[in-house]
Amino acid sequence: MNTLRETLHRYVDEGTVPGAVGLVAHGDDVEVVTAGSLDTGGTAPMARDSLFRVASLTKPVTAAAVLMLVEEGRLALDAPVERWLPELAKPNVVRTPDAPVEDVVPAARPITVEDLLSSRTGWGFPDDFSLPAVRALFTVQKDGRALQDWPDPDTWLALLARVPMLHHPGDAWLYGTSSDLQGILVARASGRTLPDFLAERVFEPLGMKDTAFEVPEAKRHRFTSSYTPSPDGTPEPADTPDGLWSRRPRFHSGGGGLVSTADDWLAFARMLLNGGEAGGRRLLTRTSVGRMTTNHLTAEQRARATLFLEGQGWGYGGQVDVTPADPWNVPGRYGWVGGTGTTAHIVPATGTVAILLTQVAMENPTPTPLMRDFWRSVAGGSSTPRPGGVLGEQAAQPE
Repeated sequence: MNTLRETLHRYVDEGTVPGAVGLVAHGDDVEVVTAGSLDTGGTAPMARDSLFRVASLTKPVTAAAVLMLVEEGRLALDAPVERWLPELAKPNVVRTPDAPVEDVVPAARPITVEDLLSSRTGWGFPDDFSLPAVRALFTVQKDGRALQDWPDPDTWLALLARVPMLHHPGDAWLYGTSSDLQGILVARASGRTLPDFLAERVFEPLGMKDTAFEVPEAKRHRFTSSYTPSPDGTPEPADTPDGLWSRRPRFHSGGGGLVSTADDWLAFARMLLNGGEAGGRRLLTRTSVGRMTTNHLTAEQRARATLFLEGQGWGYGGQVDVTPADPWNVPGRYGWVGGTGTTAHIVPATGTVAILLTQVAMENPTPTPLMRDFWRSVAGGSSTPRPGGVLGEQAAQPE
């Protein structure tokens, strides 16, 4: 079994990634390994506080924000979202998943807040990207790694409302769109922008001092360059520290807009492991954390989403493992991956947090070999399970 250090340095030495930060925590015992450089030019060594575009690791944070508003009574899980998102009041659904976009019927019921949280809204990406309704969605739900190209949230929502849904609300898990809808929902229900709400209600209480939707000039010396893999596997430049994240975009993506560090995401993860409490302050109730980290999908819904979930489940904002398909799939394990080359999970049964941040984007929804080797190294060094842990009683939900 390769150690964390051996794993990260091997991929850097091979040239797969310019650098990486790996963090594995068991309670107060935290191991951090840094390897390589901030960019392919080797201008500065990778450091524990290096900043990364964390992409879809934004999703759990946004889901937590929605649940905060549910707890305050500003939202309700069973409430139709049309109260706050009137553009979605009368959606149409294609008659069958492979039907032309003109062949539609009215949605069987309204979209609820819970539909957004569980990614069963009706919009999003299935395993088959060739379906007509999915191709239509691609014109609105563009690459979340280039958010400067997106319009403002009101314009985006109006454009989305013109695209027919692939499934009726609640019927199927679909990737991506629901988290961006959650971000708009938080802004409208709170009367704040999503960046301002998260800064006040999540980042400041947790001490996540480097997490935001942009990187100010004073921090750009710690900001990694980002890359896409070339056909021969070497990284090709995609963005620089003074590029797309040097200013706040018009669209504040609840699905993938954040920049963060390993220690900042560790603070968020520890809050979840502690049942919603951090530093003597409660951010979420245990019930809300349990909802986030419990599988909400049926076996049939999981089976129709194997490209993304590989047989596992989905909570709110992240995957929930329900079957030990691989050594790292511990039932109750919660977290997700980011298309920019990031991954973060908690394992309530062992009190483990595992975070990997790299600068090279994924080519498709399948986790990269580096991610899998990172998870394998973490699984090989996991601590003894904690029976009756903070989230142990909520780790799995019957199908």
